[in-house]
Amino acid sequence: MKITALRKPTTPATTAAEGSIRDTSHQDVARDPATRGEDRRRKLLVIGGAALLVVLVLAWLVRGWLASSHTVSLERLRIATVTRGHFVRDVAAQGTVIAAVSPTLFATAAGTIAYQVRAGDAVKRGDTLATLDSPTLRNEFERERATLAGLDAALARQAIEIRRQNLLNQEQADLADVQIRAAERELARAQSAWDSRVIPERDLRKAQDDVATARLNHDHANATAGLERESLQLDLRTRRLDRDRQALLVKDLERRVAELAVRSPVDGTVANLAQAERANVAQNAPLVTVVDLGVFEVEFQVAESYATEIRSGMPAEIMLDGRNYPGTVASISPEVRQSQVTGRLKFAGEPPKSLRQNQRASIRIVLDERDGVLAFDRGASLDELTRAVYVVRGDRAVRTPVQLGAASIAKIEAISGLAENDRVIVSGTGDFQDAPEITIVD
Repeated sequence: MKITALRKPTTPATTAAEGSIRDTSHQDVARDPATRGEDRRRKLLVIGGAALLVVLVLAWLVRGWLASSHTVSLERLRIATVTRGHFVRDVAAQGTVIAAVSPTLFATAAGTIAYQVRAGDAVKRGDTLATLDSPTLRNEFERERATLAGLDAALARQAIEIRRQNLLNQEQADLADVQIRAAERELARAQSAWDSRVIPERDLRKAQDDVATARLNHDHANATAGLERESLQLDLRTRRLDRDRQALLVKDLERRVAELAVRSPVDGTVANLAQAERANVAQNAPLVTVVDLGVFEVEFQVAESYATEIRSGMPAEIMLDGRNYPGTVASISPEVRQSQVTGRLKFAGEPPKSLRQNQRASIRIVLDERDGVLAFDRGASLDELTRAVYVVRGDRAVRTPVQLGAASIAKIEAISGLAENDRVIVSGTGDFQDAPEITIVD
């Protein structure tokens, strides 16, 4: 078979086209040179906008990455709402029930102890709890009592000596008085004889001198008797003071000997025996403690910052076995020990019947009450020194500077930095590392 190729019919138009070369001249457009700068600026603006958009996207991604490094679950957070209302400032503490009267008796002398009671025994005032055998004290008592007897005898002897010496002095004064009268009689006879001129004048003068000498001896005897009497009285007083001092010593020893029988000062119960039976104890060693179970108080300790605010007579609550009992502050110690101050509460009404020594109790003391105070629930890590808290804003929490005021058991006052209805994270925020913002996830 013979195949014949078909040819495309020719026309005048195709013939003319085939005679010329095709190019892109019909696509080019002539532009004005003045518009070239404007096109360049438009390009730069587009490029700058694109770069800015890239930077913003990167910043958003970095911010999200930083926030994601402090992401916390909502279940781990405790959030409180700031409210305005009645605010009660109080302080809570743990206390211990103690007997208001619990004297401890001590040994008055060194000796051997023998107890008459056991711990837990009920005793009455004046009952013998124990006896001390102290030979040293008893020997000292007998020795000092003998000394007192000797001083009594010496005092009696001194009194007799005073009477004897006073008699001698009186005798001397009386003899001097007799000599005066005798001299005066001789002077009278001599004067009569001189008047009759039967004796010389010399004898008259001698009689006059004898009278003057007798009177002088009489005056000296009286003065000496007075001085002797005063001296003897002073000696007697000294002896009496010695005797009285010895009597006081003997009386004190007698009291100490009587206290060898240790007696209960109150009605109560024997709390504990401080020494072993038949033990040899030193002077002033504790022996036994008696508890008066009729009067109880609650001893507590609070931080020293509350010491100046707690005063005697303040109202308080005492919680025992799930029940609240009214009380008042009985005393607050002026001494600080290990940053704690010790105080005591007493029951305002009838105390529970089932109180026991050293029973644990919870106490609450009201310090202040105010209305219209902006406050929120207190967290364990929040106090008056807190300077920033995390405020919840949607799914984020922002660290916000604040000034907090008085704190109670359950709430803390917000002075500045917070508004009503703000939501504050009150659980521990130590893991946040003071981040300016955290993300909260469900």
